[in-house]
Amino acid sequence: MTRPLQAGSRRRGTAPRAAAPRRRAAGGRAFTLLELLLSLTLIGMLLVAMNQFIFSMGELWGRGTDVRLFDRHVRAVTRFIDHTLHATVLPAATGVQALAVQDVRLPDGPTATLLTFELPAGSRVLPWPEAPLPDVVCALGWRRDQGLVLYWHSRLETRFAEDPPRATVLSPLVTAMSYDYYNASLNSWQNYSVPQRDNNGQWQVPTRLHLRFDYGRLTRDTVVTLPATSRALPLF
Repeated sequence: MTRPLQAGSRRRGTAPRAAAPRRRAAGGRAFTLLELLLSLTLIGMLLVAMNQFIFSMGELWGRGTDVRLFDRHVRAVTRFIDHTLHATVLPAATGVQALAVQDVRLPDGPTATLLTFELPAGSRVLPWPEAPLPDVVCALGWRRDQGLVLYWHSRLETRFAEDPPRATVLSPLVTAMSYDYYNASLNSWQNYSVPQRDNNGQWQVPTRLHLRFDYGRLTRDTVVTLPATSRALPLF
């Protein structure tokens, strides 16, 4: 006679099914201290590498910004000189030579031989106390301690003949300015650091201006072609 199964009794083969979850739970234990330390070390090395990459990219971007700003400055100054020289007074209308080379008395006392021109309408870049005056006489020069300088004063000023012109620094980054003359006999261009005289001893107006810009290791050279000094009226 067989006995009935009592409550709580188990058949063979059922116990492993109940114990299996406990073994899997024991197998999924937390990281050991050594594994945590190794993970933190790897993360630290990764952060250091990322910081070095970010700093190097920032340095490269800063250098790129300097180059872009420097090139923008070079273009702006060169364009201003070109537009200003082409806005000079028409010699046929006033009898005054548009471009000339003359001896100019500088604000600090000495005299320099500079390229001169006149602006009949003045210029907004000139720091007048009030509205800009017309009939402005200008001279373009280069000083080692200042850079590219524009000297100017108006014929309408009461002490125009007595006082020296004012000085406005156009660019402290211009480290040299030279003059191009075309030699017809040699069929070639010749460059000089100072204006030249002709065979009669008169100052010659150059054909082109060379400007050299320097900022740190950055260097740029630009050329400005001077407008023709013909007395013929322009065609409209």
